[in-house]
Amino acid sequence: MSRRHIILSAFFFNPQGDHRMSWRHPRAPEREVFGLDYYRELAETAERAKLDTLFIADHVAIWDSVESGVAHYANARLEPLTLLSALSAVTRHIGLIATASSSYSEPYNLARFFASLDHLSGGRAAWNVVTSAMNEEALNFGRDGNIEHAHRYDRAAEYLDVATALWDSWEDDAVLIDKQSGFYADPQRVHRIDHAGPHFRVRGPLNVPRPPQGHPLIVQAGSSEAGKDLAARYADVHFAIIRSNDEGLRYRADINARLAKHGRAPGSFKILPGILPVVAASAAEAKERQEFLETLMLDKVGIDLLSSWAGIDLSAYPPDGPLPDLPDESTFNGGRTALNRVKDLARQNASIRQIARKLSNSGSVPTVAGTAREVADQLEAWFVSGAVDGYNLMFPLLPDDWINFTRDVVPELQRRGLVRQEYEPGTLRDRLGLPRPANRFAAARDAHRAAS
Repeated sequence: MSRRHIILSAFFFNPQGDHRMSWRHPRAPEREVFGLDYYRELAETAERAKLDTLFIADHVAIWDSVESGVAHYANARLEPLTLLSALSAVTRHIGLIATASSSYSEPYNLARFFASLDHLSGGRAAWNVVTSAMNEEALNFGRDGNIEHAHRYDRAAEYLDVATALWDSWEDDAVLIDKQSGFYADPQRVHRIDHAGPHFRVRGPLNVPRPPQGHPLIVQAGSSEAGKDLAARYADVHFAIIRSNDEGLRYRADINARLAKHGRAPGSFKILPGILPVVAASAAEAKERQEFLETLMLDKVGIDLLSSWAGIDLSAYPPDGPLPDLPDESTFNGGRTALNRVKDLARQNASIRQIARKLSNSGSVPTVAGTAREVADQLEAWFVSGAVDGYNLMFPLLPDDWINFTRDVVPELQRRGLVRQEYEPGTLRDRLGLPRPANRFAAARDAHRAAS
């Protein structure tokens, strides 16, 4: 598209929907969520609607440190890169965002995985960089507890430095496959990175040529101060938590100031807040559907989830009483965005049970419910104001809410000229209007020649 359009990213958290207990819904899928056909149908539906990306969230553990974990909310899921590699073969245009942890993996392996996905998909790969915040994840990787918050983000920054250097270790024209000379590659255009830092030592080069996009898109999801700083330095797309248009404009101003510190223009960075879209024939029907989903949440599960977000075992406290004193953000090693949302609700004098119900049913992102026109009105308002570039669509119930949105809301947005009617040629970067990164080794050689 020649004009700016709303970026629409279809998001998976739980395979049955983003409501944490959506699996209990009578219309929710069951064991088919562990097979390819289920995801292929969703991906094909999204691509027919010309959505921009599929976005798969992930944890590298079962949530089971509290009593309700395995019994009610095990969050079992397929590994994202494996799933998106399969979906790359049955789609042609839609972007493919996989979540992968910088806390419990190595940059060489992950750089290779994403470079491979970018080649296989024709330039559609994106990496959602997360710094894992669950103790259960740490226990699967040789630790007794979660990595300290500051340490996680320091490691993530170095990890990204290494991964991007590895993607650059082959220049764009390095591959020759010259059968006459016997040169597979130009040795002057394939580079060791020889990285030695506090967290990683990596020689390089990568054993995959440079990806079609130069670098797969970098997505970052985290609204703590450290998260926003990491995003402003490295990310192309930011999954934000925004609950109103005014808050979005303030968030945009804050991010723009951080981008400027890194010499980046605002147009090089896309802000996509999460929303829970519920599309119905009327506002009353949408409300009824939301209320039914909320009946599926057990108070026990909600309070256990709240314990995890607050960093305090709340099982010994009266559920209709207030929250105890919460940890200080500066020393908290869990998810700080979730902690701050808990603190916001605690300041409203809500009880433990009320806060648990609120967060476990809707999480931290707003619900946008109503008719297709009403949902489109709100999406348009935030976009036109400049607060956001698009949305992560976190459908409460799959596949129903996914299908309803693509069938009813997307055509309404198309009629308004706010989303595409056909995919444009090029890579995912091209379609989102994001620049292709220069190769650092080629740029250094060109600079040296210019100075000579």
